[in-house]
Amino acid sequence: MANESICILGGGNTAFAVAASLTLRGFDITLCELPKFASMLEPIAAERTIRLHGVAGEGLAQISRVTTDIAEALAVADLLLLIVPAYAQRPFAEACIPYLTERHMVVLMPGTLGSLEWAAMLAGAGKKATLAEVDTAPYVCRKTAPDEATIWGVVSGLGVGALPAVKTEAVRARLDPLFPGMQMHPDAMACGLSSMNPVVHPAGVLMNAGRIERSHGEFYFYEEGVTPAVVRAIMAVDDERRAIGRAFGYDLLPVNEAFHQAGFGPKGDLWAAINGSYMLTRLKAPGSLESRWLTEDVPYGLAAWVSIGRQFGVATPVMESLVNLAGPVMGFDGWQEGRGIAELGIDGMELDALKRYLGR
Repeated sequence: MANESICILGGGNTAFAVAASLTLRGFDITLCELPKFASMLEPIAAERTIRLHGVAGEGLAQISRVTTDIAEALAVADLLLLIVPAYAQRPFAEACIPYLTERHMVVLMPGTLGSLEWAAMLAGAGKKATLAEVDTAPYVCRKTAPDEATIWGVVSGLGVGALPAVKTEAVRARLDPLFPGMQMHPDAMACGLSSMNPVVHPAGVLMNAGRIERSHGEFYFYEEGVTPAVVRAIMAVDDERRAIGRAFGYDLLPVNEAFHQAGFGPKGDLWAAINGSYMLTRLKAPGSLESRWLTEDVPYGLAAWVSIGRQFGVATPVMESLVNLAGPVMGFDGWQEGRGIAELGIDGMELDALKRYLGR
């Protein structure tokens, strides 16, 4: 509903795009970043305006509040959209937990299982809030200037899963006016296993590492970099992801079908979905190998999935090889820097106990 007060936590590409888009549609938006990253908001701090371009609308969005004061932001709104890289989800949890109450609904966009880590942290602090995550970012977008965002594509059928699962319908109903066409996953685990970035990015970046370093990302990643051989590697990762899902009783969509359902490209195999995509073929490669396409999607995506697979007896040799290979490329150990089953709060849980925990 227009005029609803919403807090967007984050200051990156998608946070800016969502803040501008929702503002232009009549929502009351607070844009909040951690004090450590106040520089992300500096270009808009004085005027509180973001210029929006692209398929979701054009205009100058006057953001209601731009702040680094977490207490102020959480006092204004009870719907919190956390739109940050996975490695920033825990710092935001640490900052927000003192001010969270049962009235708050926190949605990680996307989550990549971050809602489980937030749940473990909330439980440890004796706090309660409604937690949920979505399976991908709502827009294909970038900051095209320090105070400007461009949206090239809007994801249709954005998927959401809540923790506990019995709250998923309530979360979907709350989010649907903001992102029409919301779909429901069985639970937060299914949603986190449905994130497409860890499926596509690590294999694609590692197999294009030389070209990325040589050109500083000056090529179209999906159109030129995702060749048939790269597609085969991506599909091998996807097969392992879906095998983990089957261990929990999920029938996860293959990545090519998920791309089509999200509106990224036409129906068909992954090669067809990518090469027929207006959105994806416009995106250039990362400018360096110090990209969140590795530094986020390996330790917080693939490594987390491998740890889940190990606990429940699912072999993931391709994922494991990518995590191992990415280590020297990134300059740090993806097994140590990300989150595993301990951080997710499910270490040692048997399958039936986990299903009860997820609220199924």
